[in-house]
Amino acid sequence: MAIKILIVDDSLPMRGVIKKTIKASGYASAEFFEAENGKIALDILKKIWLDIVITDYNMPEMNGMELIEAMKQDDAFQSIPVLVVTTEGSHQKVNEFLEKGAADYIKKPFTPEAIRNKLNTILGGTGNDKKSESSDDGLDF
Repeated sequence: MAIKILIVDDSLPMRGVIKKTIKASGYASAEFFEAENGKIALDILKKIWLDIVITDYNMPEMNGMELIEAMKQDDAFQSIPVLVVTTEGSHQKVNEFLEKGAADYIKKPFTPEAIRNKLNTILGGTGNDKKSESSDDGLDF
């Protein structure tokens, strides 16, 4: 059974990069859902059970931190792990993500290997799906 991943980022191109990177990292059979901010992500969460949420921090309407807080306050969503993908690099901000309930974070730019390692750690998998034909293994985003 494929894992269900929600990618939350206000940039359509970045959502595409994240999706492509996840597929190239060994999760080719994952099912993807997308949202441009935290409010839309919460609406999707109400309709579809997801295995993981991957969110950016800086977004309009509801940022990644606010999304994490809302998810952790709702019994239906609090067990869904959240991976933060961000340009934020300060230890204070990273610690704040983790204190609010994020499972982990990854800093942009990232590699397929870094995404695979984070997903494997969070989901307890091996990320060994057959890679897609258009895989860009060495690509660094």
